[in-house]
Amino acid sequence: MAKQTSSYGIEIRHAHKIFYRTITLFNEAVSYCIDVFEQEWADLSVLPGRLRNNHAEKLIHSTKNNLPKYPDFDVSFRKMPSYMRRTAISYALGALSSYHSNYDNWLSGGCAGNAPTLQKKRNVMPTFYKDNSYNAGEGDKVYLKLFVNGDWNWVCFNLKHTDMQYIRKHCNTEHMSCPTLEKVHHKWFLRFAFEEQYQLSNKDYSDQTILAVDLGINTDAVCSVMRSDGTVLARKFINFASDKDLIYHTLNKIKKVSQESGPHNTTKLWRYASFRNEELGRKIAGAIADYAVMQHCDVIVFEHLDTSGRKHGSKKQRLHMWRKNAIQNIVTHKAHKAGIRISRICAWNTSRLAYDGSGEVLRGKYAGFSTNRLCRFANGRIYNCDLSASYNIGARYFIREIQKSISAKMWSDIQAKVPECEKRTWCTYNTLLQINAAA
Repeated sequence: MAKQTSSYGIEIRHAHKIFYRTITLFNEAVSYCIDVFEQEWADLSVLPGRLRNNHAEKLIHSTKNNLPKYPDFDVSFRKMPSYMRRTAISYALGALSSYHSNYDNWLSGGCAGNAPTLQKKRNVMPTFYKDNSYNAGEGDKVYLKLFVNGDWNWVCFNLKHTDMQYIRKHCNTEHMSCPTLEKVHHKWFLRFAFEEQYQLSNKDYSDQTILAVDLGINTDAVCSVMRSDGTVLARKFINFASDKDLIYHTLNKIKKVSQESGPHNTTKLWRYASFRNEELGRKIAGAIADYAVMQHCDVIVFEHLDTSGRKHGSKKQRLHMWRKNAIQNIVTHKAHKAGIRISRICAWNTSRLAYDGSGEVLRGKYAGFSTNRLCRFANGRIYNCDLSASYNIGARYFIREIQKSISAKMWSDIQAKVPECEKRTWCTYNTLLQINAAA
Protein backbone atom coordinates (compact mmCIF):
# COMPACT_ATOMS: atom_id res chain seq x y z
CA MET A 1 0.00 0.00 0.00
CA ALA A 2 1.41 3.39 -1.00
CA LYS A 3 0.21 6.85 0.02
CA GLN A 4 0.44 9.59 -2.56
CA THR A 5 -0.47 13.25 -2.44
CA SER A 6 -1.48 15.20 -5.52
CA SER A 7 -2.84 18.72 -5.86
CA TYR A 8 -5.07 20.69 -8.17
CA GLY A 9 -5.20 24.46 -8.49
CA ILE A 10 -8.38 26.31 -9.48
CA GLU A 11 -8.03 29.85 -10.77
CA ILE A 12 -10.08 32.50 -8.99
CA ARG A 13 -11.08 34.84 -11.77
CA HIS A 14 -11.89 38.55 -11.43
CA ALA A 15 -9.95 38.79 -8.16
CA HIS A 16 -7.29 41.49 -8.13
CA LYS A 17 -6.66 43.23 -4.81
CA ILE A 18 -9.30 41.62 -2.63
CA PHE A 19 -6.81 39.17 -1.01
CA TYR A 20 -4.04 41.65 -0.21
CA ARG A 21 -5.33 42.86 3.16
CA THR A 22 -6.05 39.28 4.34
CA ILE A 23 -2.55 38.12 3.34
CA THR A 24 -0.95 41.16 5.01
CA LEU A 25 -2.81 40.53 8.27
CA PHE A 26 -1.97 36.84 8.20
CA ASN A 27 1.76 37.51 7.73
CA GLU A 28 1.70 40.16 10.45
CA ALA A 29 0.15 37.55 12.76
CA VAL A 30 2.92 35.08 11.87
CA SER A 31 5.60 37.71 12.56
CA TYR A 32 3.98 38.61 15.89
CA CYS A 33 3.88 34.95 16.90
CA ILE A 34 7.54 34.41 15.95
CA ASP A 35 8.56 37.40 18.09
CA VAL A 36 6.53 36.23 21.09
CA PHE A 37 7.34 32.53 20.89
CA GLU A 38 11.06 33.26 20.59
CA GLN A 39 10.90 34.79 24.06
CA GLU A 40 9.15 31.67 25.37
CA TRP A 41 11.12 29.12 23.34
CA ALA A 42 12.82 27.59 26.39
CA ASP A 43 9.40 26.38 27.60
CA LEU A 44 7.91 25.65 24.17
CA SER A 45 10.85 23.62 22.84
CA VAL A 46 10.47 20.83 25.42
CA LEU A 47 6.80 20.20 24.58
CA PRO A 48 5.65 17.67 21.92
CA GLY A 49 3.75 18.80 18.80
CA ARG A 50 0.11 19.25 19.81
CA LEU A 51 0.88 20.33 23.39
CA ARG A 52 3.33 22.90 22.02
CA ASN A 53 0.66 24.39 19.74
CA ASN A 54 -1.92 24.46 22.54
CA HIS A 55 0.47 26.13 24.97
CA ALA A 56 1.51 28.66 22.32
CA GLU A 57 -2.13 29.58 21.64
CA LYS A 58 -2.79 30.12 25.33
CA LEU A 59 0.08 32.62 25.43
CA ILE A 60 -1.61 34.99 22.95
CA HIS A 61 -5.35 34.23 22.81
CA SER A 62 -7.87 34.98 25.54
CA THR A 63 -10.85 32.73 26.31
CA LYS A 64 -13.36 32.45 29.09
CA ASN A 65 -10.92 30.34 31.12
CA ASN A 66 -7.62 31.72 29.86
CA LEU A 67 -5.92 35.06 30.47
CA PRO A 68 -3.05 35.34 27.93
CA LYS A 69 0.44 36.51 28.83
CA TYR A 70 0.55 38.57 25.61
CA PRO A 71 -2.93 40.08 25.12
CA ASP A 72 -1.91 42.36 22.23
CA PHE A 73 -2.65 39.64 19.67
CA ASP A 74 -6.42 39.75 20.18
CA VAL A 75 -6.33 43.53 19.99
CA SER A 76 -4.28 43.71 16.80
CA PHE A 77 -6.00 40.78 15.04
CA ARG A 78 -9.55 41.12 16.23
CA LYS A 79 -12.03 38.46 15.05
CA MET A 80 -9.41 36.52 13.08
CA PRO A 81 -10.91 33.07 12.26
CA SER A 82 -9.75 30.53 14.83
CA TYR A 83 -8.22 28.08 12.36
CA MET A 84 -6.40 30.86 10.53
CA ARG A 85 -4.95 31.94 13.89
CA ARG A 86 -3.82 28.37 14.56
CA THR A 87 -2.26 28.17 11.09
CA ALA A 88 -0.25 31.30 11.87
CA ILE A 89 0.86 29.71 15.15
CA SER A 90 1.95 26.53 13.35
CA TYR A 91 3.93 28.54 10.77
CA ALA A 92 5.65 30.49 13.54
CA LEU A 93 6.55 27.38 15.56
CA GLY A 94 7.86 25.68 12.43
CA ALA A 95 10.04 28.67 11.58
CA LEU A 96 11.46 28.80 15.12
CA SER A 97 12.09 25.06 15.24
CA SER A 98 14.00 25.24 11.94
CA TYR A 99 15.99 28.27 13.06
CA HIS A 100 17.07 26.77 16.38
CA SER A 101 17.95 23.46 14.73
CA ASN A 102 20.17 25.26 12.20
CA TYR A 103 21.70 27.42 14.93
CA ASP A 104 22.55 24.38 17.05
CA ASN A 105 24.17 22.73 14.03
CA TRP A 106 26.19 25.88 13.42
CA LEU A 107 27.35 25.98 17.06
CA SER A 108 28.45 22.36 16.91
CA GLY A 109 30.47 23.03 13.75
CA GLY A 110 28.18 21.11 11.42
CA CYS A 111 27.53 24.16 9.23
CA ALA A 112 30.11 26.53 7.78
CA GLY A 113 29.76 30.26 7.31
CA ASN A 114 28.02 32.87 9.43
CA ALA A 115 25.48 32.10 12.11
CA PRO A 116 21.89 31.71 10.82
CA THR A 117 19.53 34.59 11.52
CA LEU A 118 15.88 34.47 12.50
CA GLN A 119 13.68 35.98 9.80
CA LYS A 120 10.61 37.41 11.48
CA LYS A 121 9.02 38.86 8.34
CA ARG A 122 7.42 36.06 6.35
CA ASN A 123 5.58 35.79 3.06
CA VAL A 124 3.21 32.86 3.46
CA MET A 125 -0.31 32.22 2.22
CA PRO A 126 -3.26 31.36 4.46
CA THR A 127 -5.12 28.05 4.45
CA PHE A 128 -8.93 28.13 4.43
CA TYR A 129 -10.56 25.53 6.68
CA LYS A 130 -14.00 24.15 6.00
CA ASP A 131 -16.88 25.86 7.85
CA ASN A 132 -14.39 28.23 9.50
CA SER A 133 -13.09 30.21 6.53
CA TYR A 134 -14.15 28.14 3.51
CA ASN A 135 -17.54 26.85 2.37
CA ALA A 136 -18.69 25.26 -0.87
CA GLY A 137 -21.85 26.92 -2.16
CA GLU A 138 -24.43 25.85 -4.70
CA GLY A 139 -23.26 25.08 -8.20
CA ASP A 140 -19.76 26.37 -8.81
CA LYS A 141 -19.67 28.93 -6.00
CA VAL A 142 -17.28 28.96 -3.04
CA TYR A 143 -17.24 31.28 -0.03
CA LEU A 144 -14.02 32.50 1.60
CA LYS A 145 -13.79 34.49 4.80
CA LEU A 146 -11.61 37.51 4.02
CA PHE A 147 -10.73 40.79 5.72
CA VAL A 148 -12.66 43.36 3.66
CA ASN A 149 -14.22 46.69 4.61
CA GLY A 150 -12.53 46.61 8.01
CA ASP A 151 -13.99 43.26 9.14
CA TRP A 152 -13.92 39.52 8.42
CA ASN A 153 -16.71 38.81 5.92
CA TRP A 154 -17.73 35.94 3.66
CA VAL A 155 -16.96 36.66 0.00
CA CYS A 156 -18.46 34.63 -2.85
CA PHE A 157 -16.42 33.50 -5.88
CA ASN A 158 -17.58 31.72 -9.03
CA LEU A 159 -15.11 29.06 -10.11
CA LYS A 160 -14.79 27.34 -13.46
CA HIS A 161 -17.37 24.58 -13.92
CA THR A 162 -14.94 21.94 -15.23
CA ASP A 163 -12.58 22.57 -12.31
CA MET A 164 -15.36 22.08 -9.80
CA GLN A 165 -16.43 18.87 -11.56
CA TYR A 166 -12.88 17.55 -11.10
CA ILE A 167 -12.89 18.48 -7.40
CA ARG A 168 -16.25 16.81 -6.77
CA LYS A 169 -15.11 13.65 -8.55
CA HIS A 170 -12.05 13.33 -6.31
CA CYS A 171 -13.93 14.23 -3.13
CA ASN A 172 -15.97 11.03 -3.43
CA THR A 173 -12.98 8.66 -3.54
CA GLU A 174 -10.07 10.46 -1.87
CA HIS A 175 -9.29 12.49 1.23
CA MET A 176 -9.18 16.18 0.33
CA SER A 177 -7.28 18.70 2.42
CA CYS A 178 -8.31 22.29 3.01
CA PRO A 179 -7.47 24.66 0.13
CA THR A 180 -4.51 27.03 0.28
CA LEU A 181 -4.34 30.37 -1.49
CA GLU A 182 -1.50 30.89 -3.96
CA LYS A 183 -0.49 33.46 -6.56
CA VAL A 184 1.18 32.41 -9.82
CA HIS A 185 1.99 34.80 -12.68
CA HIS A 186 -0.30 37.53 -11.30
CA LYS A 187 -3.23 35.10 -11.01
CA TRP A 188 -4.88 33.78 -7.86
CA PHE A 189 -5.51 30.08 -7.29
CA LEU A 190 -7.07 27.85 -4.66
CA ARG A 191 -4.82 24.80 -4.31
CA PHE A 192 -6.58 21.59 -3.23
CA ALA A 193 -4.50 18.58 -2.13
CA PHE A 194 -5.72 14.97 -2.30
CA GLU A 195 -4.29 12.03 -0.39
CA GLU A 196 -4.67 8.75 -2.24
CA GLN A 197 -3.81 5.16 -1.35
CA TYR A 198 -2.83 2.56 -3.93
CA GLN A 199 -2.18 -1.17 -3.72
CA LEU A 200 1.16 -1.84 -5.39
CA SER A 201 2.22 -5.08 -7.03
CA ASN A 202 3.77 -7.55 -4.56
CA LYS A 203 4.80 -10.36 -6.90
CA ASP A 204 7.98 -12.33 -6.33
CA TYR A 205 10.86 -11.20 -8.53
CA SER A 206 10.71 -14.45 -10.52
CA ASP A 207 7.17 -13.60 -11.63
CA GLN A 208 7.77 -9.92 -12.29
CA THR A 209 7.83 -8.14 -15.61
CA ILE A 210 9.90 -4.98 -15.39
CA LEU A 211 10.43 -1.93 -17.56
CA ALA A 212 14.11 -0.92 -17.55
CA VAL A 213 14.40 2.75 -18.54
CA ASP A 214 17.55 4.54 -19.64
CA LEU A 215 16.95 8.31 -19.63
CA GLY A 216 19.22 10.21 -21.97
CA ILE A 217 19.87 13.54 -23.64
CA ASN A 218 20.15 12.39 -27.25
CA THR A 219 17.27 9.89 -27.00
CA ASP A 220 14.73 10.87 -24.35
CA ALA A 221 14.20 7.34 -23.04
CA VAL A 222 14.96 3.79 -24.11
CA CYS A 223 12.69 1.15 -22.54
CA SER A 224 13.19 -2.61 -22.35
CA VAL A 225 10.56 -5.01 -20.99
CA MET A 226 12.37 -7.86 -19.23
CA ARG A 227 11.80 -11.00 -17.17
CA SER A 228 14.01 -12.44 -14.42
CA ASP A 229 15.45 -15.12 -16.73
CA GLY A 230 16.80 -12.40 -19.03
CA THR A 231 14.07 -12.62 -21.67
CA VAL A 232 13.52 -9.27 -23.39
CA LEU A 233 9.84 -9.11 -24.30
CA ALA A 234 9.70 -5.69 -25.95
CA ARG A 235 11.70 -2.53 -26.58
CA LYS A 236 10.76 1.06 -27.26
CA PHE A 237 12.61 4.26 -28.15
CA ILE A 238 10.89 7.40 -26.84
CA ASN A 239 12.11 10.56 -28.53
CA PHE A 240 10.30 13.88 -29.00
CA ALA A 241 12.71 15.34 -31.53
CA SER A 242 10.55 18.29 -32.62
CA ASP A 243 10.05 19.47 -29.01
CA LYS A 244 13.80 19.36 -28.37
CA ASP A 245 14.46 21.24 -31.61
CA LEU A 246 12.19 24.05 -30.40
CA ILE A 247 14.08 24.22 -27.09
CA TYR A 248 17.52 24.20 -28.73
CA HIS A 249 16.40 26.82 -31.27
CA THR A 250 15.26 29.05 -28.39
CA LEU A 251 18.54 28.52 -26.51
CA ASN A 252 20.53 29.49 -29.61
CA LYS A 253 18.37 32.60 -29.97
CA ILE A 254 19.04 33.47 -26.30
CA LYS A 255 22.76 33.14 -26.95
CA LYS A 256 22.59 35.41 -29.99
CA VAL A 257 20.48 38.08 -28.23
CA SER A 258 22.80 38.01 -25.19
CA GLN A 259 25.83 38.63 -27.39
CA GLU A 260 24.17 41.51 -29.23
CA SER A 261 22.27 43.39 -26.50
CA GLY A 262 22.99 41.72 -23.17
CA PRO A 263 21.20 39.11 -21.03
CA HIS A 264 18.57 41.54 -19.70
CA ASN A 265 16.60 41.22 -22.97
CA THR A 266 16.22 37.42 -22.80
CA THR A 267 13.68 37.09 -19.97
CA LYS A 268 10.76 36.14 -22.21
CA LEU A 269 12.89 33.73 -24.21
CA TRP A 270 14.07 31.96 -21.05
CA ARG A 271 10.48 31.73 -19.84
CA TYR A 272 9.44 30.16 -23.15
CA ALA A 273 12.37 27.71 -23.08
CA SER A 274 11.56 26.71 -19.50
CA PHE A 275 7.89 26.16 -20.37
CA ARG A 276 8.78 24.00 -23.38
CA ASN A 277 11.26 22.04 -21.28
CA GLU A 278 8.67 21.33 -18.57
CA GLU A 279 6.18 20.23 -21.21
CA LEU A 280 8.79 17.91 -22.75
CA GLY A 281 9.38 16.32 -19.33
CA ARG A 282 5.66 15.68 -18.91
CA LYS A 283 5.43 14.10 -22.37
CA ILE A 284 8.38 11.78 -21.72
CA ALA A 285 7.02 10.72 -18.32
CA GLY A 286 3.55 10.09 -19.74
CA ALA A 287 4.96 7.96 -22.57
CA ILE A 288 7.02 5.84 -20.13
CA ALA A 289 4.11 5.28 -17.74
CA ASP A 290 1.67 4.47 -20.55
CA TYR A 291 4.09 1.95 -22.06
CA ALA A 292 4.57 0.25 -18.68
CA VAL A 293 0.80 -0.10 -18.28
CA MET A 294 0.42 -1.39 -21.84
CA GLN A 295 3.07 -4.07 -21.25
CA HIS A 296 1.54 -5.06 -17.85
CA CYS A 297 4.77 -4.32 -16.00
CA ASP A 298 5.08 -4.74 -12.23
CA VAL A 299 8.15 -2.53 -11.68
CA ILE A 300 9.73 0.41 -13.50
CA VAL A 301 13.51 0.55 -12.98
CA PHE A 302 15.47 3.80 -13.31
CA GLU A 303 19.06 4.78 -12.71
CA HIS A 304 19.82 6.90 -9.67
CA LEU A 305 21.07 9.98 -11.54
CA ASP A 306 23.05 12.62 -9.67
CA THR A 307 24.33 15.43 -11.90
CA SER A 308 24.78 18.02 -9.16
CA GLY A 309 27.73 20.36 -9.32
CA ARG A 310 29.20 22.44 -12.08
CA LYS A 311 28.68 21.17 -15.62
CA HIS A 312 31.56 21.05 -18.11
CA GLY A 313 31.93 20.37 -21.81
CA SER A 314 29.99 21.22 -24.94
CA LYS A 315 26.75 19.74 -23.59
CA LYS A 316 26.67 21.55 -20.25
CA GLN A 317 23.61 23.59 -21.23
CA ARG A 318 21.70 20.46 -22.27
CA LEU A 319 22.67 18.81 -18.98
CA HIS A 320 21.45 21.88 -17.10
CA MET A 321 18.08 21.69 -18.88
CA TRP A 322 17.78 17.92 -18.44
CA ARG A 323 14.74 17.27 -16.21
CA LYS A 324 15.61 13.68 -15.27
CA ASN A 325 14.41 13.99 -11.64
CA ALA A 326 11.13 15.65 -12.65
CA ILE A 327 10.52 12.88 -15.20
CA GLN A 328 11.10 10.18 -12.58
CA ASN A 329 8.80 11.93 -10.10
CA ILE A 330 5.96 12.21 -12.62
CA VAL A 331 6.42 8.57 -13.66
CA THR A 332 6.30 7.56 -9.99
CA HIS A 333 3.00 9.39 -9.54
CA LYS A 334 1.44 7.82 -12.63
CA ALA A 335 2.87 4.35 -11.98
CA HIS A 336 1.58 4.16 -8.40
CA LYS A 337 -1.91 4.94 -9.66
CA ALA A 338 -1.63 1.84 -11.85
CA GLY A 339 -0.21 -0.29 -9.01
CA ILE A 340 3.32 -0.33 -10.47
CA ARG A 341 6.35 -0.07 -8.20
CA ILE A 342 9.41 2.13 -8.83
CA SER A 343 12.98 0.99 -8.22
CA ARG A 344 16.38 2.58 -8.81
CA ILE A 345 19.84 1.12 -9.34
CA CYS A 346 23.34 2.60 -9.33
CA ALA A 347 24.10 4.31 -12.64
CA TRP A 348 27.82 3.52 -12.67
CA ASN A 349 29.00 1.77 -15.85
CA THR A 350 25.54 0.98 -17.24
CA SER A 351 26.43 2.74 -20.50
CA ARG A 352 30.18 2.11 -20.37
CA LEU A 353 29.92 -1.69 -20.30
CA ALA A 354 28.57 -3.76 -23.19
CA TYR A 355 25.50 -5.79 -22.33
CA ASP A 356 27.06 -8.99 -23.76
CA GLY A 357 29.91 -8.92 -21.22
CA SER A 358 32.64 -8.07 -23.73
CA GLY A 359 33.90 -5.13 -21.67
CA GLU A 360 34.01 -1.36 -22.12
CA VAL A 361 32.58 0.21 -25.27
CA LEU A 362 33.81 2.96 -27.57
CA ARG A 363 31.16 5.59 -28.17
CA GLY A 364 30.60 8.31 -30.74
CA LYS A 365 33.69 9.84 -32.33
CA TYR A 366 35.99 7.50 -30.42
CA ALA A 367 34.46 4.62 -32.36
CA GLY A 368 34.36 6.50 -35.66
CA PHE A 369 30.66 7.45 -35.52
CA SER A 370 29.11 10.89 -36.03
CA THR A 371 26.53 10.26 -33.27
CA ASN A 372 26.71 9.27 -29.61
CA ARG A 373 23.76 6.95 -30.04
CA LEU A 374 25.98 4.19 -31.42
CA CYS A 375 28.88 2.38 -29.78
CA ARG A 376 31.37 -0.31 -30.72
CA PHE A 377 31.88 -3.29 -28.42
CA ALA A 378 35.32 -4.78 -27.77
CA ASN A 379 34.42 -7.72 -30.00
CA GLY A 380 33.69 -5.35 -32.91
CA ARG A 381 29.90 -5.43 -32.63
CA ILE A 382 28.05 -2.15 -33.32
CA TYR A 383 25.01 -1.50 -31.15
CA ASN A 384 22.77 1.24 -29.79
CA CYS A 385 24.45 2.48 -26.61
CA ASP A 386 21.24 3.45 -24.77
CA LEU A 387 19.58 0.11 -25.55
CA SER A 388 22.61 -1.74 -24.19
CA ALA A 389 22.39 0.43 -21.05
CA SER A 390 18.69 -0.40 -20.57
CA TYR A 391 19.54 -4.14 -20.66
CA ASN A 392 22.17 -3.59 -17.98
CA ILE A 393 19.74 -1.56 -15.85
CA GLY A 394 17.14 -4.34 -15.88
CA ALA A 395 19.80 -7.00 -15.23
CA ARG A 396 21.17 -5.17 -12.17
CA TYR A 397 17.71 -4.94 -10.69
CA PHE A 398 17.16 -8.70 -10.98
CA ILE A 399 20.69 -9.48 -9.71
CA ARG A 400 19.96 -7.42 -6.60
CA GLU A 401 16.62 -9.17 -6.06
CA ILE A 402 18.21 -12.61 -6.51
CA GLN A 403 20.90 -11.81 -3.94
CA LYS A 404 18.30 -10.61 -1.43
CA SER A 405 16.16 -13.73 -1.82
CA ILE A 406 18.81 -16.43 -1.30
CA SER A 407 21.14 -17.34 1.53
CA ALA A 408 24.69 -16.02 1.85
CA LYS A 409 26.09 -19.52 1.20
CA MET A 410 24.17 -19.90 -2.05
CA TRP A 411 25.24 -16.44 -3.19
CA SER A 412 28.85 -17.30 -2.35
CA ASP A 413 28.59 -20.40 -4.56
CA ILE A 414 27.22 -18.28 -7.41
CA GLN A 415 30.08 -15.76 -6.98
CA ALA A 416 32.58 -18.59 -7.35
CA LYS A 417 31.04 -19.49 -10.70
CA VAL A 418 30.33 -15.91 -11.85
CA PRO A 419 33.10 -13.68 -10.40
CA GLU A 420 31.87 -10.41 -11.95
CA CYS A 421 28.68 -10.44 -9.84
CA GLU A 422 30.81 -9.78 -6.74
CA LYS A 423 30.77 -6.05 -7.59
CA ARG A 424 27.37 -5.00 -8.88
CA THR A 425 28.63 -1.87 -10.64
CA TRP A 426 30.43 -4.22 -13.05
CA CYS A 427 27.38 -6.45 -13.65
CA THR A 428 25.83 -6.56 -17.11
CA TYR A 429 22.98 -8.32 -18.84
CA ASN A 430 25.35 -11.20 -19.57
CA THR A 431 26.01 -11.54 -15.83
CA LEU A 432 22.29 -12.15 -15.21
CA LEU A 433 22.28 -14.91 -17.83
CA GLN A 434 25.28 -16.56 -16.18
CA ILE A 435 23.70 -16.34 -12.70
CA ASN A 436 20.50 -17.99 -13.97
CA ALA A 437 22.58 -20.73 -15.55
CA ALA A 438 24.62 -21.26 -12.36
CA ALA A 439 21.67 -21.20 -9.94
